[in-house]
Amino acid sequence: MTSQVPLPEPDFTPLDDVFVRKHLGVPDVDVADWTLTVEGLVERPLRLDMAAVLALGAERLPAFHECFGSPFAPDVPTRAVAQVEWAGVPLAVLLDRAVPRAAARHVWFEGADTGSFHGEDGLTYMKDLPLDVARRDVFLAHRMNGEALRAEHGYPLRAVVPRMFGTNSVKWLTRIVLADRRADNMFTTRFYNRVLPGDTEATPVREVDVSSKLFAPRDGARVAAGGVGLSGRAWSTTEIVAVGISVDGGPWESAAVDAPGAGPTWQRFALTRELAPGAHRIRCRATDRAGRVQPLEGARNAVHEVTVEVAGGAPG
Repeated sequence: MTSQVPLPEPDFTPLDDVFVRKHLGVPDVDVADWTLTVEGLVERPLRLDMAAVLALGAERLPAFHECFGSPFAPDVPTRAVAQVEWAGVPLAVLLDRAVPRAAARHVWFEGADTGSFHGEDGLTYMKDLPLDVARRDVFLAHRMNGEALRAEHGYPLRAVVPRMFGTNSVKWLTRIVLADRRADNMFTTRFYNRVLPGDTEATPVREVDVSSKLFAPRDGARVAAGGVGLSGRAWSTTEIVAVGISVDGGPWESAAVDAPGAGPTWQRFALTRELAPGAHRIRCRATDRAGRVQPLEGARNAVHEVTVEVAGGAPG
């Protein structure tokens, strides 16, 4: 009989620290009037109020959650990432009830947020995914870290798409439409498209890049000389197999990396390094199972760096 190594417990970001992004403002949704429809190319259109959604049960999904950044500056790093325990139901539960027709190829997700963006009025926020991807990956969440969704995070219901950038996780969800084509919306066809390395044509911003971020010490921190603990988190569409840490432009030193968790969660990494008094530049660089390595510069997932001041005595 062999013993199994326990999987690491996921560490969740406090809700007050989870980033907030919105294109059209935060809608004022009255849950008493709110409904979710599943319509379009389905045999059995659905309309559910919140009581009907809650009656479906509540599965848990621990997952990292990353913002892509501004659609106007797709190569500028934002470092906006969090890890959340979502609660809700897989989209597949509703699709099974609605029964997609044979012609259905795409799923559109529309939020309650409306307004103007980039000189165009009367917009709603919408994203789309291929039907097979949506059925497999999309989770409909009504709780975060054990609490009901806050207004700024998509109350009362939002989509969550693990391992995809947050732009695909539509908040304030009101409509799910099955169609035979992609949605024609500013946020599907004009923005959030990019040309990936090695490609010649733009594709929708969906799967996350391999990335990592130093959490400790913080940028600008003052620490005592000696053995300094350097740690952070790394994530990708697949397992992180290595994280290197470089100090003051020196060689990449291998950090200890946690094994993957049970879900689409980030992985912790750590290295203790002797640092002499003075200013030091510290960088981290992740490699994933697919062989992708963070670029040194010029990309939204370029290596993260912090500068710390090492004192001769106790931290100031």
